[in-house]
Amino acid sequence: QVQLVESGGALVQSGGSLRLSCVASGRIFSIYTMGWYRQAPGKQRELVATITRDSRTNYADSVKGRFAISRDNAKNTMYLQMDSLQPEDTAVYFCNGQIQTSILTGSNSFWGQGTQVTVSS
Repeated sequence: QVQLVESGGALVQSGGSLRLSCVASGRIFSIYTMGWYRQAPGKQRELVATITRDSRTNYADSVKGRFAISRDNAKNTMYLQMDSLQPEDTAVYFCNGQIQTSILTGSNSFWGQGTQVTVSS
């Protein structure tokens, strides 16, 4: 039906940068708010950043000034530019999208499988 696939996770040294991508595919009529979430071992999943269809953004305090979320509506793709990475950023990063699959239905929440980001000190 709908798939979200993340990519770009890797092992990086403290202070380094990564760019994550999330591509949505399948039966898509419209994509509304999209977001990045992360889950570290033993912790709950937490919000990293969200972006509306018209590119209004919201960030967790812990990543403000270091991470930048963006999207390309024509490509059904969302990005997360992560700079000045710190060991506490280590987590599995998940993509989420509020997606309408038909003009006849409302939107539903879809999740990707996640991509691992590991920051070494």
